[in-house]
Amino acid sequence: MAKKISSLEDLGGFVFSTNKDFEFNQNDETEETLNPNQQHLEAHLDKKNRGGKVATVIKGFVGSADDLKTLGKDLKTLCGVGGSAKDGEIIIQGNFRDKIMDYLKNKGYKVKRVGG
Repeated sequence: MAKKISSLEDLGGFVFSTNKDFEFNQNDETEETLNPNQQHLEAHLDKKNRGGKVATVIKGFVGSADDLKTLGKDLKTLCGVGGSAKDGEIIIQGNFRDKIMDYLKNKGYKVKRVGG
């Protein structure tokens, strides 16, 4: 018996069209990375959905995904821990907020401590 398709997501992200005049235009819009002195970042401490463990979250980065990942890698190397960088956020495992804020300020970023 065939699997029932209940939504477009069940198709795996593909949408089929019967319009023979349809032209697929893929816009490769890459967001331009602002200079560090124009960035306004927020440094958070977060324990939610992490099994009680603390993570430092840097929010508010405006720029390309590659630049975000590069900054995330620099911060992970600085702290010697793991983490991730996606969706404009950098997550660093552990409480390294002060160390990260000092590093970012020395790089020219404007960083604001948020919460606790």
